[in-house]
Amino acid sequence: MSARARFTPLQLLALTLFAVYALLPLWWVIVTMFKDNGQLFSTFGLWFASPSHLAENMQTLLTRQDGIFRRWLLNSFVYAGATALGSVLVSALAGYAFSAYTFRGKNALFALILVTIMVPGTALVLPLFLMMQKLGLLNTYWAVILPGLVNPFGLYLMRLFWDAGFPKELMEAARIDGAGEWTIFQRLGLPLVQGGLVTVGLFSFVGAWNNFFLPLVAVSRDDLFPLTLGLSVWNQTSSTSGQEPIYTVIVLGALVSIIPLVAAFLTLGRYWQGGLATGAVKG
Repeated sequence: MSARARFTPLQLLALTLFAVYALLPLWWVIVTMFKDNGQLFSTFGLWFASPSHLAENMQTLLTRQDGIFRRWLLNSFVYAGATALGSVLVSALAGYAFSAYTFRGKNALFALILVTIMVPGTALVLPLFLMMQKLGLLNTYWAVILPGLVNPFGLYLMRLFWDAGFPKELMEAARIDGAGEWTIFQRLGLPLVQGGLVTVGLFSFVGAWNNFFLPLVAVSRDDLFPLTLGLSVWNQTSSTSGQEPIYTVIVLGALVSIIPLVAAFLTLGRYWQGGLATGAVKG
């Protein structure tokens, strides 16, 4: 029996409607980037217009404000890459500690950390701003990177992976042979929890790439903006400064901004899917 035959007509209809609902906004973005602002409001929104203005929009995107879009793109890579690497390291170390060691208050401390997952990120923006201000880190890369290094959900996942993927017998045997804790962690443990590292890294990368509120309050220099904040500023200023709006250029920039995320998932997807499966079985 084929996979299609297992679905009833009603189920197929529901899946089709869901697919259209999910893909329609992306199709609108693709169509819009070929238009100029006049065509955006005078033509059918879900189909292309003639002539195409894709090349003109791309040129405007890359040259506006002396090509600051390229700087924003680089900033996003710096913020997301540094946050992902740091978050993976911190989560892996902390998860190893909770998995490998027994100490007083361990379960209570872990439960307290898990409670913080329920705190909305927007509620932490003001306290983080005040902390960065006290440390003198406002309008620096560190103001956006440092808060992302602590990832309670990443710690939770890494503890699951350490518990499921790193046998305690192997750890004890390595200790008996004289291996130090760092050697056990780095050379024996990390290769066994590779799926967890990639899973936490992807979640952290996507979260940092899409971060908006923290950069909004932590940096005010436009050369430090990530793509999310820079495109938002363009959208506001282009419609209120008396200049000609550049909505189609902003849409093109938004499409460009998701390409790294798609590439990351396509490249690391097999590790990520395996990692989620391992965590789900353990949980």
